[in-house]
Amino acid sequence: MPKKNETGDGTAEEKEASGTGKENTKNAENTSRLLGEVLTYLSDDEVEEIDIEYLLDHTEGLRDWWDQYRENNRKQIEEEIKNSLNKLPLNELESIREKIKGKTN
Repeated sequence: MPKKNETGDGTAEEKEASGTGKENTKNAENTSRLLGEVLTYLSDDEVEEIDIEYLLDHTEGLRDWWDQYRENNRKQIEEEIKNSLNKLPLNELESIREKIKGKTN
């Protein structure tokens, strides 16, 4: 006889793990599709100049993926900047401060 916290289909943890696995598979398939479309464009002999905006506009979901990718890497970029500040001369630090003030006003 099953315990009260279990169902006939498996535990809640098993269901969650299964759902995560399905989501990972879906993400992998989508990333594979995006990569395939980009490589098809890049390998086209008729394309003389690579146009990133064209790729982003004409590959379904690529712009959303790219925006999410960039946002996920934001913390890493912030950390790299913070770690490099002590190596900059005072005049460059002042210039950066002015740029930041200009963006916030």
